[in-house]
Amino acid sequence: MRWLITLLAVLGIIAASLALREHYRTEASPCAINAKWDCGTVNKSPFASLGGILDQLANHNAALEPDTNRSMPWLRNIPVAVVGIAGYLLLGVLAFMQRWRLLSAMAVVAMLFSLYLAHIEKDVLEVWCIYCVISLGIITFITLFSAIAAVIDLKKANNAASPA
Repeated sequence: MRWLITLLAVLGIIAASLALREHYRTEASPCAINAKWDCGTVNKSPFASLGGILDQLANHNAALEPDTNRSMPWLRNIPVAVVGIAGYLLLGVLAFMQRWRLLSAMAVVAMLFSLYLAHIEKDVLEVWCIYCVISLGIITFITLFSAIAAVIDLKKANNAASPA
């Protein structure tokens, strides 16, 4: 299971790196398939950086100010794809170290973030990015496999702790 999840994390890094390339690309996007599938549109939107995500969350939650991160303005400019690369790197390291319960918890957080980004694509932008959809599939499998590994690890720990 260790190598499978690590391989999936590497594939996730590749997908997120391709999305990051689209974020900074100045020429036309090669994955502009039609009006509903265009990586360039998604990765150049205001939601392609953490500032756009924070503003979107603030608009949905009246308790948050639109400029919640005034003390860290640099945070607003971090591309979401960089967060993905860092997240997949962390998940890959946790899988390699066989830290199944921590990996499972982190994978659930990553899955929720990825689902939120899919909501942005579907309901706000109404355009999908193929790299983002691939990433959503990858994080889904990482979450599933890490949960299975965590359960197996927990059972092993319980069997080792119980008297024979």
